[in-house]
Amino acid sequence: MTAASAGATPGLGSDWVPGPDGLLYRRAARVILVDASDRVLLLRGHDVDEPSRTWWFTIGGGIDAGEDARSAAVRELREETGIEIAAAVLVGPVVTRSAVFDFSARTCRQDEEIFLARLDLHGVHEDEMSRAGWTDVEQQILDELRWWHLDALAAVTEEVFPEGLVDLVRGLLAGWDGVTRHLGSSEPTGR
Repeated sequence: MTAASAGATPGLGSDWVPGPDGLLYRRAARVILVDASDRVLLLRGHDVDEPSRTWWFTIGGGIDAGEDARSAAVRELREETGIEIAAAVLVGPVVTRSAVFDFSARTCRQDEEIFLARLDLHGVHEDEMSRAGWTDVEQQILDELRWWHLDALAAVTEEVFPEGLVDLVRGLLAGWDGVTRHLGSSEPTGR
């Protein structure tokens, strides 16, 4: 996420702007990061207005003005985890997603490009990841980073976004077929 400014909506960064439909809107880039053990790295966050409501989601955030989605995905990965990769490592976008969700007592709309990246190593230990790049907004809403084995992730009771992530990742483990799939959402849901 980009840094919050004085004009930002509480709980949301300054990259959220009113869209033509009146909903707060932004474009975003996300990364499905998978390690050599086929684990996926996710963030857990919560709603500032509903701290008991938590969910797991892919690394990523808003695309800055003048930035392309691939560059934004690499930047967001570095800012949110401290993990640095080259843009050429990203595959895709493997998925695009249009989501309407309730957050910070507002209904928001976000259009996402989601890339896949594989690490050759067996993950970066959670203690080795850096939160130094987290913005003030992210420090308020992000709770933890965690590598997930897909079977364990499939069994969690918290929400996981995008919906169907476990099956999506399983389908990508052998490689991407070059087809960008689209996940849509027309009703306010989670993240």
